Amino acid sequence: MKRVMSIMLGLVMTTGLLAGCSGTKEAEGPKPAEGEQAITEISLPIVDEAMTINYWRANDGKIASGNGFSDVKAYQEKEKRTGIKVNFTHPPLGQQKDQFNLLVTGNQLPDIIYYNWADVSGGPEKLLADVRIIKLNEYIDLYAPNLKKIIAEDEEVRKQISLDDGTIFMFPYLRTDSVKLNGTTGMILRQDWLDKLNLKAPTNIDEWYTVLKAFREQDPNGNGKKDELPFTANWGPGNMSKLNDFAPAFGVLAGFQLNGETIEYGPIQPGYKEFLTTMRKWYEEGLIDPEVMTNDGKAFDYKITNNQAGSYYGGVFSGMAKYLNMMAEKDPNFNLVGAPWAQDQNGVSRSTFRFDTKVLSYGEAITTSADKDKLKAIVQWMDYNYSPEGHDLFNFGIENESYTRNGDAIEFTDTILKNPDGLTYDQALASYALSIMDGPMNQDTRYLDALMTFDQQKEANSAWMQADYAMALPNLRKTEDEARKEAQIMGQVNTYVDEMVTKFILGDEPLTSYETFVETIKGMGIEEVTKIHQDAYARYQAR
Repeated sequence: MKRVMSIMLGLVMTTGLLAGCSGTKEAEGPKPAEGEQAITEISLPIVDEAMTINYWRANDGKIASGNGFSDVKAYQEKEKRTGIKVNFTHPPLGQQKDQFNLLVTGNQLPDIIYYNWADVSGGPEKLLADVRIIKLNEYIDLYAPNLKKIIAEDEEVRKQISLDDGTIFMFPYLRTDSVKLNGTTGMILRQDWLDKLNLKAPTNIDEWYTVLKAFREQDPNGNGKKDELPFTANWGPGNMSKLNDFAPAFGVLAGFQLNGETIEYGPIQPGYKEFLTTMRKWYEEGLIDPEVMTNDGKAFDYKITNNQAGSYYGGVFSGMAKYLNMMAEKDPNFNLVGAPWAQDQNGVSRSTFRFDTKVLSYGEAITTSADKDKLKAIVQWMDYNYSPEGHDLFNFGIENESYTRNGDAIEFTDTILKNPDGLTYDQALASYALSIMDGPMNQDTRYLDALMTFDQQKEANSAWMQADYAMALPNLRKTEDEARKEAQIMGQVNTYVDEMVTKFILGDEPLTSYETFVETIKGMGIEEVTKIHQDAYARYQAR
């Protein structure tokens, strides 16, 4: 639980914490005027005279209108409250990366860019050094009391929002209640098939084998044919990497992992050979959909809704609610359950990713093109999303339109859950708020609770979030040289690993070749990349 503190205490605690950090280079862009006093709250309206902010971000497919974020009612309401208008520019969907690269190398920059900064060549460090975006520490210290308060109260937020040298460059997409919000995906099975065969949801690899074997052999769909696909997956990448979600049960991940404080590359650890051996057995016995490498969304939907698929990896919305709704009339017996992440040989349930990520890689940065005289107002406008009123606005929308309160709980109205214009719940909520998408805000677990209308979703979320995520790495920062070297080596390694893992599982390559596989990866330079990760992890720990 987040500790309750006054904003003033938060300001005191973080004075110097934010402002005292050094930037990546001397060229850091504009700084606040000397002698400026820190504000303790955002006074509305922020400006007395009309002001416009030019804002660049990729559109989101959930927004059904053609005008993008300018049609989101939270932004319309924010304009009324703050007095500041936003002029959004959206690159075409699917072209945001190319358009971003053109944008930051051109002469004309907007005031604010919202982006996935993990996707930037050279990282935000390079854009700071090139004086394309500005360092925000002192601005947050003076003009952003709400974000500053969050940073003061949560050491993990402070650590994760900072670059290795302490620089803060964005107003981020936050999940301070991270475990629940991040623990929304895992393995899903047909509960009605389990019931029919008198089985329980599996908790370890041996139980998974028993269940998948029964799904294959005992005709749970009841059509008298051996057509069940015990495990399947969607959006096939052309290889067998979709099976890597089972790897933690063998004490390994399919990429870099933590063993205590030591970083290792999972596919060259002994447990990965055990994983491959088991997956090979499952595939050979027909427990894995032979089209798992190529399924698209349409094929995946067909297999689930036509009583073929027995289990798959998915989330509480697209993997559970979607199919429970689709099958409610077609097959009243259709039921799903979320299985806990499979336990390893020590009985520890392990996930492939961290649930404690509180600062995601998406966020708003201010560019060096922003008018220096407007920076105080821009920072306050950005900070408003983290205020109590802004928090509710951007998580839930407009009270008594998109949501109501029931004590401390939030309940979405029929405008969201049964939209009269035929919008799906995610499209309807996206027309009001950012919580169903991503954005500069602190995502609230009550949005999740209000949308999880099936008990199966809530139980799955509870089961998945119990997993141990200690093997997974936190988000690490690489220097430009490190990132270049890593990309050079891992381009070869990833291609080779995907190819060989697929051959091992399909039986096209004998598992007696595993040691050669390991030595080949080592010969490609994996130990050099492991050291890069280890050094980056040491810098992360030292923040």
